[in-house]
Amino acid sequence: MELLLFPYLCRFAEKHNFRIILAPYQNFYPDITFLDSDDDYFALDIKSTYRITSGRVNGMTLGAFTGYFRDRKSIKNIILPYSNYKAHIILGIIYSRTEQGIDEKRVFNIIELDSIASVVHSFEFFVQEKYKIASDHPGSGNTKNIGSITSIDELINGKGPFEKLGIEIFDDYWMSYLTSDMARAAELTKRPWTNIASYLTYRGRK
Repeated sequence: MELLLFPYLCRFAEKHNFRIILAPYQNFYPDITFLDSDDDYFALDIKSTYRITSGRVNGMTLGAFTGYFRDRKSIKNIILPYSNYKAHIILGIIYSRTEQGIDEKRVFNIIELDSIASVVHSFEFFVQEKYKIASDHPGSGNTKNIGSITSIDELINGKGPFEKLGIEIFDDYWMSYLTSDMARAAELTKRPWTNIASYLTYRGRK
């Protein structure tokens, strides 16, 4: 999908007089950096997820909450220091998986290419700032990645729990978030918070 979208992103950049800077390695953040005529940098990460129901998706990981996210002057695995970016944007792709069985062993000849069934269909795209679609829990398992909300309507409209709380709360929440392993390594008896409600209590906020 990134390869298919790239020509459109190039046209977008040309139309708005943006310079494009690509990530040099697959594990670098972000996928694309836009530089505008005022020398402002914008991070664009391309994320995808599949529908579970008509209104809900499996979820996405929105990048690490350790490393460069916490040390905002670091240049490890990131094109520019995190704090150099004026905004962090997600280009989201939602799709449905093909239900019908696909015979992966079948061999097609050249005149049958149109009959090859796609494994995905019904694409939907959205663009939102990362903090507006972030959830208050990691993306999967013990990984140190920020998870996304899973409501399709909330993803498209940027109505996650941090949308009203603001980016400052989002940053503070995730820059200090500890997994169970991180809390044990810090010799804490329990994690400071596990969700927004416990975070607000811990910080003494309403």
